[in-house]
Parts: sequence; structure tokens; C-alpha cells
Amino acid sequence: MDQDQPAAQPWWKFGHVWLVLSGPAIVVVAGFITLWIAVQSPDPVIGDGSSSQTAEIRRQLARERALMPALIGRNHAATPAREK
Repeated sequence: MDQDQPAAQPWWKFGHVWLVLSGPAIVVVAGFITLWIAVQSPDPVIGDGSSSQTAEIRRQLARERALMPALIGRNHAATPAREK
């Protein structure tokens, strides 16, 4: 072996290795955080309308639908309609 060459370093001492490994590691952590949020706060199930909670959800959805023309008009002002 040549005396001029430095000794080989272990893989974890190279910065680009950590750059490559950090991307997938961040995605795995973000996946677990997303799973935790989904389990902690699930979406409500809208039933057949027999409970008061279901009735309140349906009233809230009806109020949101009543605002739709205003939302469409506001969006139309920002983005003109396409020619037919």
C-alpha cells in the first residue's frame, strides 16, 4: 500500500451520505406524524339522519352550499370564464 494515500474513512463520516439518507428518513417521520393525526381526529361519519349530530352536520353543509354562488363569483373575478 502506498504511504501517500490517506486511510479510508468509514461511510458515516461523509456528508453526502447523510444528505442522501435524510430525505427518506424525513418522509418516514412525516408519514408517522400523518398517521397519528389521522387516528387522533377522524372525519365524522354522516349517518341516516336519526341523531342530532347528523342533523347539525347536514345543516352546516347546507349553509356552506348556500355560499357557493359567492365563491364562484369571487373566483370568476380572479379568473375570467373560458369561451365556449
